[in-house]
Amino acid sequence: MRALDVVTAKRDGHELTPEQIDWFISTYSRGGEIADEQAAALAMAIFFNGMTDAELTRWTSAMIASGTTLDLSSLDRPTVDKHSTGGVGDKISLILVPLVAACGAAVPQLSGRGLGHTGGTLDKMESIAGWQPQLSPAAMVHQLEKIGAVIAGATADIAPADRKLYALRDVTGTVESIPLIASSIMSKKIAEGTDALVLDVKVGSGAFMADEARARELAAAMVRLGGHHGVATTAVLSRMDNVLGRTAGNALEVREALDVLTGGGPGDVVTLTLALAQEMLRLAGLDADPAAVLASGAAHDTFVRMVEAQGGDLTRGLPEALHRSVVTARRSGTVNAISAREVGVAAWRLGAGRARKEDPVSATAGVVCLVDVGDEVEPGQPVLELHTDDPSRLATVAALVTEAVDIADAALTPPPIVIDRID
Repeated sequence: MRALDVVTAKRDGHELTPEQIDWFISTYSRGGEIADEQAAALAMAIFFNGMTDAELTRWTSAMIASGTTLDLSSLDRPTVDKHSTGGVGDKISLILVPLVAACGAAVPQLSGRGLGHTGGTLDKMESIAGWQPQLSPAAMVHQLEKIGAVIAGATADIAPADRKLYALRDVTGTVESIPLIASSIMSKKIAEGTDALVLDVKVGSGAFMADEARARELAAAMVRLGGHHGVATTAVLSRMDNVLGRTAGNALEVREALDVLTGGGPGDVVTLTLALAQEMLRLAGLDADPAAVLASGAAHDTFVRMVEAQGGDLTRGLPEALHRSVVTARRSGTVNAISAREVGVAAWRLGAGRARKEDPVSATAGVVCLVDVGDEVEPGQPVLELHTDDPSRLATVAALVTEAVDIADAALTPPPIVIDRID
């Protein structure tokens, strides 16, 4: 076969054969014969012409086959995982993984890092002193046997074709292709070896998918892919217009997750966590009450054990920013929204996020929302608190978020955070 023939076939709107897909993915992942520009051309052809269900299923299978798959068959618990498409203040995994493990499942979560205005689970966990993200497959299985929960970074041999293709998509304007997004997410999740998967597909101005129709299309594609590969999969559409919880930033979000694990925390975080936990337990076939387990403190104990197993030490405390500044309300009224995108960009600019995957991030930087949607405020009242170790960033970021907190004369009733479920 020739790469040019595969590219031109998709460019001209033809359905790629299984043999073409297998050859292209395996050959490109090995390196050498297929040039990056040819892979980028194919990604652009897919961006414009899409993929049939059969093509997408085979493409995902080839991505999985480019590397290794974790073998979790030795575990005596049902396995289930969750994936979020990313948002601002989304610390749900830090609560959900130990909670569902405390309910009796094994949760093997391979997580990623933040990019742009959305945070990454590994960056948050790394704000805990000593915590290490990299585990061998054998160490992951051992931790799942012992504790039932693991959050770790994906090893280089999990869907390596995706790693190469994503790097190209990131610089060629093809990230937003639904078939390429779906195959990228699902190839890694299926390669984890989990029996079941719940997808938290974010919708709104602070989400990767701002349009609900496209979010539904992505969710349905991923649910089908899971089913085609023997992984029971459900998608939950959740709102991401407002900041989730009260914090955006790495150590700040860990602290808030710990608040929830010890019986407190913001209501929206608790609501979404319990909704996702119920879906995970349903797919895992477990009859447990996640709200009762959360209230009992068992999930907190599991989180501590999970952290300690990976070298972390919560007794050393979480790092705090050297410099803080507040943003105040310009008028009186009711808080009707706290823009997830604007706060996410502010946290990024303060040092919590990265523009490129190789950029460092600050554990302490971020934004704390001092008010919540529905609160009454007065002129001059602090509404946001900016955290950073670099004071030169404060004035610029403060100017970015002057309108992030929407204050109106009349209160609006916020819609439910969970929009729908797609099976």
